[in-house]
Amino acid sequence: MKPIQLATDVVSVGELKVQAARLFKRIHQDRRPIVITQHGKPAAVLLAPEDYDRLAEQTRFIEAVRQGLSDSEAGRVIADSELDADIDAVLGPRRVR
Repeated sequence: MKPIQLATDVVSVGELKVQAARLFKRIHQDRRPIVITQHGKPAAVLLAPEDYDRLAEQTRFIEAVRQGLSDSEAGRVIADSELDADIDAVLGPRRVR
């Protein structure tokens, strides 16, 4: 996703209503989000679905890292050997190659 260009990527709700198909096409071609304004203030942001999915995945990853760091700081950890034993108990012993 490219950065927003204020001169072209900020449109009003009225412009969105009239030119929705053109704006949707532009989102996919330019890979830049479009800010939709209502009464002169930002009201929404249009993104290509792929860009939304990528942002959502990044957000989930960052939250998982934060949770892991929090668990580590709180002492909620297990030894590698214990993890290996738990995995082997569920999946069966691993074969060494």
